[in-house]
Amino acid sequence: MRSSEIIAFVYFAALTVLGWVRPLPAVRRWQITAIGLVMCAAIFTIAHHAPRVVRDWAPGVSVLVGYYMSGRFFVRPSERLEDWLMAWDRRLFGNPATCFAGWPPLLLAYLETVYVTCFLLVPVGFAALVIAGRASLADRYWSMVLAAELGSFVSLSLVQTRPPWLVEQKAALPDRAVHRVASRFVERLTIQANTLPSGHVAGSLAVAFALLGPLPGIGAVFLVLALSIALACVVGRYHYVVDVVSGAALAIAVWAAIQ
Repeated sequence: MRSSEIIAFVYFAALTVLGWVRPLPAVRRWQITAIGLVMCAAIFTIAHHAPRVVRDWAPGVSVLVGYYMSGRFFVRPSERLEDWLMAWDRRLFGNPATCFAGWPPLLLAYLETVYVTCFLLVPVGFAALVIAGRASLADRYWSMVLAAELGSFVSLSLVQTRPPWLVEQKAALPDRAVHRVASRFVERLTIQANTLPSGHVAGSLAVAFALLGPLPGIGAVFLVLALSIALACVVGRYHYVVDVVSGAALAIAVWAAIQ
């Protein structure tokens, strides 16, 4: 098995076990077990029997399924931890819901758009490698991305908090139309739980780091996008500052270990 396949297999196997260790409703426990067993079987089968092109792209499914699977663990937030996270935001920004209201609407609209579409960075990043004739780096690419993304998601099985937009006042931004669309996207299509570290930051930076070596120019573009996503997390009140910083630290650690 490739390193990336092992990372995904271990993640789903570990969460399946944790589903029986953590205090969860019976329905959630069986949902986690079913997802975990199916994914472990799929990863093993693909690793040993699927054609190369399938193996090259399959890890992207692990990122998506891994995210929603982690949400099955969210039962009760730690209000004490939420207060600590919010205290850091207030210490740095005063009232974080309004302190960015004076920023140019066009800049804010860009940040919100990049944040909402950040899920596209993972497949587009690998597509860039394929188009450039560097598909042989598939395992390195996915190892970085999976370690960063799944490393962020696994924390939800142990540490549970709500995102700031659910805890306190939502961001008051002048780009109302774009912010409204972004907010509805987050409310309806996410697990409505906070990943600490931020999966958005860790994953997008991991994509950039994975591309910087083989494709420096494209990697630099992805790095700018990743930094924009990190900023958008705070500006739109989608993540706490601590989430963003720890997400960046996780991505850097993964890059240092795998490069």
